[in-house]
Amino acid sequence: MRRAFTYLLIPVLVGVGALVWWVLTRPTPVGVRVAAAEVGLVEQTVANTRAGTLKACRRSRLSTSVGGQIARLNVGEGDRVAAGAVLLELWNQDLAAQVTLAEREALAADARARSACLSAENVHREAERQRKLRGRGMTSEETLDRSLTTAQASQADCDAAKAQARVQEAQVGVAEANLAKTRLRAPFPGVVAEVAGELNEYATPSPPGIPTPPAVDLIDDTCVYISAPIDEVDAPQVSLGDVARVSLDAFRNRRFLGRVRRIAPYVLDIEKQARTLEVEVELTERPEQSRLLAGYSADVEIIVEQRDQALRIPTEAVQAEDRVLVLDAESGMLGQRRIETGLRNWDFTEVRGGLQAGERVVLSLDREGVKDGARARVEDQTR
Repeated sequence: MRRAFTYLLIPVLVGVGALVWWVLTRPTPVGVRVAAAEVGLVEQTVANTRAGTLKACRRSRLSTSVGGQIARLNVGEGDRVAAGAVLLELWNQDLAAQVTLAEREALAADARARSACLSAENVHREAERQRKLRGRGMTSEETLDRSLTTAQASQADCDAAKAQARVQEAQVGVAEANLAKTRLRAPFPGVVAEVAGELNEYATPSPPGIPTPPAVDLIDDTCVYISAPIDEVDAPQVSLGDVARVSLDAFRNRRFLGRVRRIAPYVLDIEKQARTLEVEVELTERPEQSRLLAGYSADVEIIVEQRDQALRIPTEAVQAEDRVLVLDAESGMLGQRRIETGLRNWDFTEVRGGLQAGERVVLSLDREGVKDGARARVEDQTR
């Protein structure tokens, strides 16, 4: 009896030992983040290959067309100016004097013209009197001819004097134009970004083909757009008017709506860089109570296609060759599965086959131990 009990006890002890060994040696479940496949909006987007730049619609790097000493500097960096405002003025007393001289000469020429024309009117009246006397036979033909010739000559003097007066008026315009070259005016309202020069310094215009720093850099910051390079492979998908989302480093975790306003008609071929196409996006939504500064770095995401009721999963769950790790709800095991994908962007990928709504896919693919056949426990479930 005792020996039979011993025979029965041995298998039980072996089984218990095996169970304890399995419990102690089995792999610890790896913690994972998962997300459930759900129905929602999926968009096909195109993004810039390198950082884009926020630019002002109007920006002028202004310089005087003549050289000279800066006599007046009316603005500083950051000042706002109206269109036509004088930004700086070179020493121009000699040119101002020439304008005054031209104006005085124009007045004198006008006076001479009036005098010559008054004399012509007087001679014309005398010729008319001689014509009447000749009709009555009270004067000779020779006297009448002399009167008519004198009247014509006087009229010619009048016309010449008027022409000379107009010449002098034109001289005033020439003098004023030369004076205007010494005054740098704002072509549009804006903010002064940079001033290169101080009072009494000598300003030098740029020679043809040799750029020099502008005297004043003026920016119209009421209208801005983003210029961004798009890879030539993605360029055919983009059309004018496409909706875009704009991200600015200066406004973290925010996206602003925009619209494609221009697509460059040529491809940039820059050495050691991928060939790209410049796309301009204008903002249809702007930060509240915020200034957008020209030069901000920006990223654009252009929406080229979208589908509202699509089965989707986070794009970060998709591995190479469209494979995902699916967490089995009953066994807690991870299984690799290949899916059929459709539209995708940085956030979501459309699933057209290989996955059902509600099934959970792994997001934390970079964690150690996360692989096909591993046991897992959910640390965080997105959506």
